[in-house]
Amino acid sequence: MKPVTLITGASAGIGMALARVFAAHGHELVLVARREDRLAALSDEIAASGRPRPVVLAADLERRDAVAAIAAELLARGLEPAIVVNNAGFGLSGAAAVLSRDEQLGMIDLNVRALTELSLTFVDSLARHGGGILNVASIAAFMPGAGMAVYYASKAYVLSFSEALHRELAGRGVRVTALCPGPVPTEFQARSGMRLPSAVKIFELPPDRVAKIGYDGFMRGKRVVIAGTGNRIAIFLVRFVPNALLLLANDQSKQGAGGN
Repeated sequence: MKPVTLITGASAGIGMALARVFAAHGHELVLVARREDRLAALSDEIAASGRPRPVVLAADLERRDAVAAIAAELLARGLEPAIVVNNAGFGLSGAAAVLSRDEQLGMIDLNVRALTELSLTFVDSLARHGGGILNVASIAAFMPGAGMAVYYASKAYVLSFSEALHRELAGRGVRVTALCPGPVPTEFQARSGMRLPSAVKIFELPPDRVAKIGYDGFMRGKRVVIAGTGNRIAIFLVRFVPNALLLLANDQSKQGAGGN
């Protein structure tokens, strides 16, 4: 079985940037997202750079059978993940009681359930190849978020789950890293409905920078990687601020945090 790096949400933003970084470092890729045309264009771009052409798998990870279908397709192609990059995710801005419940449950399916299933399904192959899991969380994971309650909670899950797996799988030689970006100018912001105040924009990093920071931290075996000096300082300071004040600040600004 040929080892590959499986990247979800690779059709745009941080996921696309991660695909480029992993390809540039010689990883053979399997790209997963709903938009097959965008994945195909990225596959063509990477192949044109002289790297192995990535395999494209169009899948909607909100579907309960998506991971099983991906696993079956990889097996049929003689491929198995050495690295899993769980980047797919989305957020919604607004009061949880007002937003569509179906959409919010779909967010949980993608941000939490699919990520968990993908993290656990391929543990044996990750161990065989001395690989690991890179889960894209967010600085939102470190605080409650009135105005984006389900999104913030989903990223808190990703961070906690990833840190625990980092410990549990260390004995099998599997590294697990949670990448926590701050604001990133991608399609994520448009879909979520976030409007970032000018003061927050100073913490923005481009997707390619976030991807490089995430890749480097993952390859060094770091448990948590917060992208950007400003974001690292902000999260350090957040630890000393009562949640009541954080909730008030988030509710007033309706600002989100995180690139995916």
